[in-house]
Amino acid sequence: MDDAKQLPAEDTRTTRVTAEEALALHAEGRPGKLEIRLTKPLITARDLSLAYSPGVAEPCLHIHRDPKLAYDYTAKGNFVAVISNGTAVLGLGNLGALASKPVMEGKVALFKRFADVDGIDLCVETEDVDAFVNSVRYLGPSFGGINLEDIKAPECFVIEQRLRELMDIPVFHDDQHGTAIVAAAGLINAIHLTGRDIRATRLVINGAGAASIACAELVKAMGMRPENVILCDTKGVIWRGRTEGMNQWKSAHAAATSARSLAQALEGADVFFGLSAKGALTQDMVRSMAPKPIIFAMANPDPEITPDEARAARPDAIIATGRSDYPNQVNNVLGFPFIFRGALDVRASTINDAMKIAAAESLAMLAREDVPEEVAGAGAGKELRFGPEYIIPNAFDPRLISRVSPAVARAAMESGVARKPIIDLQRYARDLANRLDATVGALEAIADSVRNNPRRVVFAEGEEEKVIRAAIAFRNAGYGTPVLVAREERVNAVTAALGIPLPDGIEIHNARLSDSNRRYAEFLYAKRQRQGFLFRDCQRLVNQDRNVFAACMVATGDADAVVTGSTRSYSVAMEGISMAIDPIPGRVTFGLSIIVSRRAGTVLVADTAVHERPDAETLAGIARGSAVAARRLGLEPRVAFLSFSTFGDPRGTIPGSIREAVKLLTEKGADFEFDGEMSADVALDHGLRASLYPFSRLTGPANILIMPGLHAAHILARSVPRLTSATVIGPLLIGLSHSAQIVPMQAGVNQILDMACLAAHAALPK
Repeated sequence: MDDAKQLPAEDTRTTRVTAEEALALHAEGRPGKLEIRLTKPLITARDLSLAYSPGVAEPCLHIHRDPKLAYDYTAKGNFVAVISNGTAVLGLGNLGALASKPVMEGKVALFKRFADVDGIDLCVETEDVDAFVNSVRYLGPSFGGINLEDIKAPECFVIEQRLRELMDIPVFHDDQHGTAIVAAAGLINAIHLTGRDIRATRLVINGAGAASIACAELVKAMGMRPENVILCDTKGVIWRGRTEGMNQWKSAHAAATSARSLAQALEGADVFFGLSAKGALTQDMVRSMAPKPIIFAMANPDPEITPDEARAARPDAIIATGRSDYPNQVNNVLGFPFIFRGALDVRASTINDAMKIAAAESLAMLAREDVPEEVAGAGAGKELRFGPEYIIPNAFDPRLISRVSPAVARAAMESGVARKPIIDLQRYARDLANRLDATVGALEAIADSVRNNPRRVVFAEGEEEKVIRAAIAFRNAGYGTPVLVAREERVNAVTAALGIPLPDGIEIHNARLSDSNRRYAEFLYAKRQRQGFLFRDCQRLVNQDRNVFAACMVATGDADAVVTGSTRSYSVAMEGISMAIDPIPGRVTFGLSIIVSRRAGTVLVADTAVHERPDAETLAGIARGSAVAARRLGLEPRVAFLSFSTFGDPRGTIPGSIREAVKLLTEKGADFEFDGEMSADVALDHGLRASLYPFSRLTGPANILIMPGLHAAHILARSVPRLTSATVIGPLLIGLSHSAQIVPMQAGVNQILDMACLAAHAALPK
């Protein structure tokens, strides 16, 4: 076998699922993995008139006059055709077009899952190159790009080249270039770790099929000298002058070398790329390579040599495979979704070498960054930290879309193939992140405000690993100065274990040894001396309770905000903070949770933290505070007081207190929309409310939900993220005279970072 197709992430053989399970998944419910959903309403006769006849004539006429408008009036700009004739299905060989359909559907699913690119699978039943090319070339008007898949070599080279010449949209054979790009990313990092220069690095590639030749072409485009790349097939080295088993694509990479076998070629070689078959690389061959050899054994389902075998022969080797159950998986899903995303968004006419190299370099740089906690959790027990065991990013890293796609878009613009340049690439990157995670959009304006006005935020539990990582991320994001309440030696030990250097600009304050202890104790004593506290009690609290120490820092002006809660319950953390930070006079202190979903947008829920059974006055105060917070978050408040009852039906004691709260707000002239009591569906569905309760004061869907008690609020906030795809941020602590936030004990690094950013935002001048 000259080449091995790289299996995508869902390959059953690498994830240890049974054939029965795989068949059941594809057969259960609606057969297959795809369906089409509408993006416009088609409910009324008017909807049909707009979407189809007669309204559809207008976009048709406009596109006829200006073909570029197809990108504005149709799905073309986000639509990719995944096309195959089934002549090289996975590692299974020529199964034919129909049998390739499950793979093509899977490819479309990966496009959508990882990059929000829409696609359709097209299986073309011909092995004739001319017929295949002609069946695809005329499809250009329907699609923004063509992804060729599972087509055997050498026909795949001819097909791709001819379609690229005939079509003015990107044509990309992923079996070639996807593998090459991801392998190149790993190679960049392996060369970096071993102190090599790519120009002097010697590479041997075993296999001379689609992916192998694409790898050779790409590494040469990246700067590797052609004379340092040797290609081998089943007949040995492809050397200059060889005639047996040759074609024009192999000949283009024929080397001037005396080596005739793979074993001879590998003597003193720096790098091995295997895209061939199990067992092709022996331990003796590995031993003959240069010091710190780089081995990418990418044959699937079984690599040319297993990592254990390679490491036994050469403990200093850096090893990658195509399998998910070994470190450093060369997985095409790291490439094609994000490459097409960037290419589509600038309406690129092709995907060129500059764009491929940009994708490889961005993947390599991402692997060197600290890995988000949720990604590390997907590592199946493997340590995801840059080094020999982690040179390629994890396929589930949510940052891929906002790193790779902008790099590809930039390269397309700089190389002159972009027809719709993107002016603000930073904004584009944020929009991409928001495309897969609606929370990003909700926090974007807040984050920008904090970057423009950096704050000093105290991380009270500064010795915890996730808190340290959040503080580093806070600093790197440009939000300001993180202050860790911790012992310096403990912080250094944690960062050393993580392999993450502590950047400049992070302060560490040991509560027991701080020069400010006396001042903080005196401040606390002045506040608490008539509440049963002696000076020594205050001194002990400052010395021993990090929440009290951190709150004193903020209350005395040494910092702007505090974040805590990851090691203690909400109520305990709240007690410590409240020792030094008072409520705003005349305001209610409460918890406000932010629910972000694609369907409903951003909705605030209160009180989710403090008041078990708020009375009418407290409910009214919570509504006022929520409205203030909503405006700071960029929302115009529409407050709904929730209950099991809607405007008196059915009756009950809880709705009575809610009606009293509405009455108090009415009498005092609140400057925001509010109404209640009402059920949740009435609050969130403006059409339902308008039809049944036309007298309601709310002019749109409620974006602030005031809950009748802590029990209901807690149930809602805790169940939503587990029952839906929505994200819950918070609860935010509202109503204190200084900014303080308490995270849930189970909060991860990103949650702590988000809360720190929100705490910094709350500390900005009003």
